[in-house]
Amino acid sequence: MLSRLFAPKVRVSAHCDLPCGVYDPAQARIEAESVKAVQEKYQANEDAAFRARAILIKEQRAELAKHHVSVLWSDYFKPPHFEKYPQLHQLVNDTLKALSAAKASTDPKTGEKALELIAEIDRIFWETKKA
Repeated sequence: MLSRLFAPKVRVSAHCDLPCGVYDPAQARIEAESVKAVQEKYQANEDAAFRARAILIKEQRAELAKHHVSVLWSDYFKPPHFEKYPQLHQLVNDTLKALSAAKASTDPKTGEKALELIAEIDRIFWETKKA
């Protein structure tokens, strides 16, 4: 009798930790866009103090982008997503490596590569949201 009294009245399920709407690859994209923009500004400026600040900001933004990609991988994407998109694990790994490369570089090409990979994650993410 007590078990029926304390049994849940409503059962819910979700494919992510919280109701959808809290995860979005846009967060990673915005940070990666900042990385590339800082890399471009770094290349266009010879002032040593400016360049030092630019490197610090670029590294912080790259780390934030890596965080957002990691959260999508660990908290949003679930086994059915990895089954449907078998390349997803490798894509996330490649994206994190590209962001690390952009973090360590002042070459805007590294920032652009990270953005291209994030765009692919974004495409897959929105396909999963339609399902």
